[in-house]
Amino acid sequence: MATESFPARSTTWSISRSMGGLLALLLLGGALGLLALGWEQTAAPLTVEVDGRQYLLRTHATTVGEALRRAGFTLHPEDRISPGPAEPLRTGIVVRIQRARPVQLQADGRIRSLRTHAETVGDLLAEAGVKVHPADEIRLGGQIVGPDTLLTAVADGGPPFVSLRRAISVTLNDDGVTMTLVSTQPTVGRVLQEQKVQLYPGDAITPDLQTAVTPGLVITVERSLPVEIRVDGRTIHTRTLAKTVGGVLAQEGIVLAGRDRATPDLDEPLRAGMTIQITRVREEFVVEFDPIPFATVWVPDPEVEIDHIRLVQEGQTGLNKRRYRVVYENGREVERVLEDSWAERPPITKTMAYGTKIVIRTLDTPYGPVEYWRKMRVYVTSYKPSSCGKPKDHPRYGYTRLGIKLRKGIVAVDPTVIPLKTWMYVPGYGIAKAGDTGGGVKGKFVDLGFSDDDYESWHWWMDIYLLTPVPPPSKIRYVLPDWPKFPDRGRWSR
Repeated sequence: MATESFPARSTTWSISRSMGGLLALLLLGGALGLLALGWEQTAAPLTVEVDGRQYLLRTHATTVGEALRRAGFTLHPEDRISPGPAEPLRTGIVVRIQRARPVQLQADGRIRSLRTHAETVGDLLAEAGVKVHPADEIRLGGQIVGPDTLLTAVADGGPPFVSLRRAISVTLNDDGVTMTLVSTQPTVGRVLQEQKVQLYPGDAITPDLQTAVTPGLVITVERSLPVEIRVDGRTIHTRTLAKTVGGVLAQEGIVLAGRDRATPDLDEPLRAGMTIQITRVREEFVVEFDPIPFATVWVPDPEVEIDHIRLVQEGQTGLNKRRYRVVYENGREVERVLEDSWAERPPITKTMAYGTKIVIRTLDTPYGPVEYWRKMRVYVTSYKPSSCGKPKDHPRYGYTRLGIKLRKGIVAVDPTVIPLKTWMYVPGYGIAKAGDTGGGVKGKFVDLGFSDDDYESWHWWMDIYLLTPVPPPSKIRYVLPDWPKFPDRGRWSR
C-alpha cells in the first residue's frame, strides 16, 4: 500500500510546484511589459523622410545620427542628411535623407563604383574629378551620350554604367597634305571612316587599317591614280600606285610580246585619268596561188580525116606562188609586203591534132550522084532581095558579093569557113554556089538565096556537102569554129 501511495503524493507535489513557477513567470512578464509600455510612452516622436517617403518613429535618442542608427537606417557617407547627424533632437523635428545613387564609372584605365547625387553624366564626371575633352567619347549603358544626358538605370535595374574613352590626336598625311585628327576610334580604319576620308582600291595606307590607334600615330595615305587600259577588245578601269605606263601594265598582268606596243610609251609617267592603248602586232607569212592557164596548139595530122581531131597532149594548168609578209594590228591588216614569187609548176601546153586527110565520097541526090569532099553541119536561114535592105530602084538591088543576080542556088557564106565560089549540095534546097556574104553570116552559117517570087523560110541546123573539086590546102579551114551556138533542134517546119 505504501508503495502505491508514494507516487501519488509525489505527483501532486510536482504539479503544484510547476503551476507556481508558471504563475511567477507570468507575473514577471506582465510587470516588464508594463515597464516597457511606460518607457515607450515616454519616447519622443520623430519623422524621417527618405527620398520623399516619410516614416514616423519614437526614440529616446538625443541626436539625429543616434536616432537613425537606433531605427536601423543604413547610411553611406555620400547620403545627404538634414539636419546633420550631430544635430540634437527637438520636438517636431523632421529628418530628411537624400540617398546617393550607386553608379559605375570607367575612365582612364580603371573602373570605380561611386555614389552620387549628380543628375547628368557631365555632373558625375565633374564630381569624380574627371576632366573631359570635347572630342572624348562618353557612353551611358553602351550608348554614346553628351554631358547633359540624365543618369538613368540600366534595363535590368542595376546601377548606371558610364564610360569615358579619351580622344587621341593623330597625324594624317594624305598624299602630301598633312592634318591633325582627334578621334576616339580604336583602329586606323575606324578613324579614317569617322573622318570621312575616302579611300580607293589601290591606295596604300600605312600603318594598315587594323592597327590600333596610339597617341602621336602618323597615318600616311598614298593615293593611287585612276587609269584606263584598252587592250584585246576590252577596257580596264583600274587604280595604281605605279609611276609609269609599264608599271601599271605589270600590275594588271598585261604582257607585251614581239612588236606589241603601248601608247603612251612604257616609260611615260602616269597621270590621273590617262588612257593607255595596247596595240597587238602580229606578223605572218601568207602564200597566195595563181593558176597559169595552159595554151592549146593545133597541129595537122595527115593520117586523120578532115573534121576529126585527136588529143596529142593533155594540158595542165601551171601554178605561180607569191609569199607576202602581212602585219596585223589588233587583228586588222595594216601592211602587206611581197617577199618572194616563183613558178611552182609551169603549165603544160595542150596539143590537139586535126585531120588534113581528104576523102572523096559520092552521094546520091535527086539530081544524080555527086562527089563531095566534106560534110559540114551548119545553121541555115534564107533570104531574098527585098530583105537585103536596098530599095528596088537601087542599082545594086538583088546583086550578090560576086555580082551575081540573087536567085535560088546562090547562098551567102562566111568566106573564112567556106570559100566563095565553092559548090555545095544542100538537101531540100539543091545544088548551090557560095556567091554572097552577109554581116550576120559568121562561122558555120549558110544563108540560102531566093528570088522575091519563090522565097521559102529556112531556120534550122542541117548537114551540107561541099562538092569537088577540092580547093587548095591554103583555102581550106581545117578546124571549124564552134559558132553560131544556136541549139541543134533538127529541121524546122517551113
